[in-house]
Amino acid sequence: MKKLVPIFLLAFFACNPAKQDKNEGLDYPKTATVDTVDEYWGTSVADPYRWLENDNSPETKEWVKAQNAVTGAYLDSIPFREKVRKRLTDIWNYARQGVPFKRGDYYFFSKNDGLQNQSVYYMTKVLGEKPTIFFDPNKLSNDGTVALSGFSFSNDAKYIAYQIARGGSDWNEIFVRNVETGKDLDDHLKWIKFSGLAWHKDGFFYSRYPEPIEGQELSQKNENHKVYYHKLGTEQSADKVVFEDNENPQRTVTTSTTDDEEFLFVFQSESTSGSKVFFKDLRDPKSEFVTLADTFAYDYNIIDYADGRFLVMTNEKAPRFRLVSIDPNNLDRKAWQEILPQSKSVLESVSLAGGKIVASYLKDVHSVIEIYDFEGKFLGNVELPGIGYVASFSGKKKETTAFYSYTSYTTPPMVYKFDFNENKSEVFFQSKVDFDPSLYETNQVFYKSKDGTKIPMEIIHKKGIKFDGTNPTLLYGYGGFNVVYEPSFRIDRALWLENGGIYVNAHIRGGGEYGAEWHKGGIKMKKQNVFDDFIAAAEYLIEHKFTSKEKLAILGGSNGGLLVGAVVNQRPDLFRVAFPAVGVLDMLRYHLFTIGWAWAGDYGRSDDSKEMFEYLYKYSPLHNIKKDIDYPAIMITTADHDDRVVPAHSFKYAAKMQATYKGSNPILIRIESQAGHSAGKPTSKRIEEATDMWSFTFYNMGITPELK
Repeated sequence: MKKLVPIFLLAFFACNPAKQDKNEGLDYPKTATVDTVDEYWGTSVADPYRWLENDNSPETKEWVKAQNAVTGAYLDSIPFREKVRKRLTDIWNYARQGVPFKRGDYYFFSKNDGLQNQSVYYMTKVLGEKPTIFFDPNKLSNDGTVALSGFSFSNDAKYIAYQIARGGSDWNEIFVRNVETGKDLDDHLKWIKFSGLAWHKDGFFYSRYPEPIEGQELSQKNENHKVYYHKLGTEQSADKVVFEDNENPQRTVTTSTTDDEEFLFVFQSESTSGSKVFFKDLRDPKSEFVTLADTFAYDYNIIDYADGRFLVMTNEKAPRFRLVSIDPNNLDRKAWQEILPQSKSVLESVSLAGGKIVASYLKDVHSVIEIYDFEGKFLGNVELPGIGYVASFSGKKKETTAFYSYTSYTTPPMVYKFDFNENKSEVFFQSKVDFDPSLYETNQVFYKSKDGTKIPMEIIHKKGIKFDGTNPTLLYGYGGFNVVYEPSFRIDRALWLENGGIYVNAHIRGGGEYGAEWHKGGIKMKKQNVFDDFIAAAEYLIEHKFTSKEKLAILGGSNGGLLVGAVVNQRPDLFRVAFPAVGVLDMLRYHLFTIGWAWAGDYGRSDDSKEMFEYLYKYSPLHNIKKDIDYPAIMITTADHDDRVVPAHSFKYAAKMQATYKGSNPILIRIESQAGHSAGKPTSKRIEEATDMWSFTFYNMGITPELK
């Protein structure tokens, strides 16, 4: 097992670092080291930058300041950086709108005029008439760093409980607003994380953690998640605990209620997938929780409660999901009624609208929308404009009109109105962007990984370009937690494409592209498959002359940051530029911070077993940085309010990489202030981030972009 060797000798770094003969004369801050050594299953592992885990110490803050000064000076020296910023600002300035949804007598939708830091929510009784502003998150802060992170309407649509996040942190606060007057009540709840908002009568259920130790809010391990009930007009201290599991502090709990408020559901999880499910009959105050699912092996999504039965989407006995109907009075699996059996495609979501079941499937990583009756009879497809992705489908069970959004790699999100009577779609809202999709094409290929597995990959580029190995190319990947990065339009990517760049999305194992088996093929002792899949993608692009190693950049965030850090260590010869963004880079200690313990379902932990430790140690990006390797140009990105993947991962990785690497390529770290893992980041910061990423990429590829 692991033990801490009690040697801690704090040294300080020089604020005015000496000149170093490497990296084109870049003067990196000289980072102090400490004599901290951990012992794992008989193996001693040094952790010389342990002190950087204390994100609040004066020494760490000075280090951050010094690193940002070096990075800022480097980026400022790029001659075309301001032109990149201007072009990004120009093309970002376009109106976009979310899918309308109806609550009570009103339709609600989000809209951004272009450069607003946060999208504004509007309300109207009649779509097409001039709406009124319902909620403007831009008024929550002057710089847009306070974001609306979630909301839920009471069933009578009289109130909305909404969550806000400050500076990108996962910590949320809950407020309550009167829908008709637009004024907030006095209710104010704190220390909320990973919580739903489930209304019942004159209050709602929510989940929270105990208040953290002052000064450790962004790093302390999150434990003892509990479900509370809050009654409107009362103090948070009066909220009642509804569900807790003190014997298992490292579990998260979320809630939902049925539309008629007759049942409360509690979903208890140990990792990012799979949950135990309990339900309670709210009609009987004395009722106890009943177990619907007592294993963490599967996922369950409660779609509806009607005619005395639960409608549930699950991957139990169906790795690609199915839809079943369950009698709450007879939970025997033999009594479950299968409405939509598992198909060859992955069932991503189910909506009830127009008196029908709308099933959204993922077929080779693009959307297929099918309509069924409530007995599971196929009625037809929703015809989509192309190979893309439907992000949301919004409608009421008894109304014949619904709305959905469609996007692709080259198509900005479009909102469609769907008529169930006519089985037809019409454009409801279309963005006007300074980008012509007709000039570009998307092709999907299937390449072989190291073990022969076929991996899908989309390649997007200008029509008519020559595949002669000279095209600048950005390869993106994630590969974890059952997550799928479907086709989507990114306005910052438009600048890359219009300058002859190729964008590539590799759907490597570990994600959910083909269901549970695809996910399981890239976790724990099979995690190397993820890296092999990504390396094989790079080799495919080079072999088929889409690009060359001198013109290939790679990008991944969070678990994708781990991916980039690992493959850069394993095959640095393949890449010219690398961006490990908000990455999980210390695989031996990730579970000791905030919610990191929940990732063990994908990664395993260093204290699980000697075998698991050795596997993690072998690929952990922080622990496999080597001397005498010509690493690509690297820009590490993180943020001071990232309490999902704490910035210590990136701090320690940057310090070690700068101290170890002796080549001529820059190793920089960009540390954003008043920002978190990514959610809620204001438009201004997104433009700044994209400016620096594309400028760094072009500059290190020796390309001067032709900008409008």
